[in-house]
This record gives sequence, C-alpha cells and structure tokens, in this order.
Amino acid sequence: MINSLVTKAAETHTLNREELVSLLRIQEAPVLFEAADRIRQQYVGDGVYLRALIEFSNYCKNDCLYCGIRKSNLRVHRYRLTPEQILQTARQAVSYGYKTIVLQSGEDLWFNTDTLCYIIREIKKLDVALTLSIGEKSREEYAAYRQAGADRYLLRIETTDKNLYEKLDPGLSWDRRVQCLYDLKELGYEVGSGSLVGLPGQTVASLANDLLFFQKLPVDMAGIGPFIPHPQTPLANEKTDGHFELSLKMMAVMRLLLPDINIPATTAMESLHPDGRLLALKSGANVVMPNATDREFRPFYELYPGKICLGDSAEKCRGCIESKIKSIGRYVENAKGFHGDYLKNK
Repeated sequence: MINSLVTKAAETHTLNREELVSLLRIQEAPVLFEAADRIRQQYVGDGVYLRALIEFSNYCKNDCLYCGIRKSNLRVHRYRLTPEQILQTARQAVSYGYKTIVLQSGEDLWFNTDTLCYIIREIKKLDVALTLSIGEKSREEYAAYRQAGADRYLLRIETTDKNLYEKLDPGLSWDRRVQCLYDLKELGYEVGSGSLVGLPGQTVASLANDLLFFQKLPVDMAGIGPFIPHPQTPLANEKTDGHFELSLKMMAVMRLLLPDINIPATTAMESLHPDGRLLALKSGANVVMPNATDREFRPFYELYPGKICLGDSAEKCRGCIESKIKSIGRYVENAKGFHGDYLKNK
C-alpha cells in the first residue's frame, strides 16, 4: 500500500487528501525519503542554493501565540538595524559568495514603503537575488517592492486550518493571509509559503490540506519546519515529540507533489536534531539559509528557543554549511537560483 502510494506520487505528482494522510502516517519512512531524494536529484540536481539570511528587526505588531518575538513578550530585547547597517550586512554577505539575500523581520511598522524600497534598490546594485520575508502588506506595498527590484517573497501560511490559524494568530485573518499570497503571485514574485508542523490542535488531515494548498497556488518555495515552544509564549508547555519526523515527512511529500520547487532545510530542523539540515537535504530539500546577521543581534531574533550558531560569525556559518553539504556528496550551487529562470524558462 505505502510503496504504491510513494510510486504514484513520484510518477504522477498527484495524491488526494486521504492518500496524503496515509503517507504522513507511515512508520516505514525511509522509502518516502529515498523517493523524495531521487525526485529532487532528477528535477533540481545536486546543487544546494545558499541564501544569506539577514534578520533586521525583531519588533512586531502581531501577537501570534507560538512566536518568541510576539508583541506581548516584554522580556525580549528589541532591536532594529538602520538601513545602512542592513546594506553593510548585505555587502559583507556578498563578499562571502552569497548570490541571494533574504531580508526577514517581524512586522515592524517603522520601515515604511520608501525606506524599504531604498534598501531594496541598493541591495539589487550588488547583483544578487532578493527575497523579502516581512509579513502582510497591502497590494500597493508589494507592487512597490517589486518595482524596486525584489524578486521573491516568503509568507508562510503556517496552517490552512482557518479556525486554528485565527486562534493562534489573534487579530489576523486567514482570508487576508491567503489574499496576500495571491497578490504576490499576480505581481510576479517567486512566492514561498510553508507550514509549522506540530501546532497544538493541528491534525494530519490539516497538514494534508496544507500540501494541497501549496500545490494549488502553486508555490515556488515551501518551507516546512517543526513547532518548537518558546518559554515566553502561551504555548510554552507544549511538547515537541514527533515534530521533527513529521516535518521531514511533510518535506518529502512536498518534493513528490511539486518536484521542481525550492525546499529549504530549515534551521529549526537542526535545533531538534544535530543532523537536522543534512537529513532534510537527503529527504528532498535543496536550499539552506545560513544566518548572516551580525552576532551582536542574532540572539535576539528568537522565534523559538535553541537556535543554532548564535555565536558564530557569518563567515564561519558560510564555511561550515558548505563543508556539511560536501560531506553528503552535494555541492553549493553558485548561480543566483531564480526558480523561474533556473528551471521553468530553460
């Protein structure tokens, strides 16, 4: 039964919700991981794209129950990089060989459209691809960022269970989140989304719906990560049992459904397992986002506890992950790695 489902997914890239639930519940997961790795090699090759992650502000207007930088967490040390600090960090990342910059922050209202567009235009002068991960904005703001040169946008849905989403993200609208994703697609961005696996109240059927949602959009990138409770949130006492394994299964099934997208081996995977990112790369992933944020600020962008590499320099992180990638017979891809240009328009 399971072997036939894996074969069907690998050959047709189509499964219904019940079939997806069966795959996500399997115990004999190696057959799934091996199939995902084979499809990854076939469609996107052995290169691993490195994206330099710059976490430029941990101020956030939202109060999501699972997030360590939620506005109600009064114990977090808030910081905000200046535009020049952001640009200097980006220049340093490029000097280490990165071809893509990812700007990520909480939903910080200090950065207005003009300021962000200035930063985008200056970073694009470095001849890199640019990804934004800065939350929900108006269609007009998204259009302005796109016109300024932004290439990609990462906006995780976290869960397609509307009731669960609005319970865990008070004050936010699930319908609004979905509309933002469609706005981004229509404006010509490469669009990334993703799921948080192991949320309290989440079901395997809900995760299957997430996969179908990503396939329908369709996403150009899907980030799958485990829920890790933060001690200064209302979900502090929730467990993480099985979250790593289920995240790995989600990632593998995503590769079978959307064989040519970019799938990151998320840092959170390594927070739960010492070889988490390598196991993800062996289970369908083809992207890693090493942290390029200055060590002075890195500990304060704590979405979840136990983040790795907090004391390492950006240069050390770059060299360390390349060594790990080579240890499993893969290599760092030196192209910019635009999903559309690299695969769809060849």
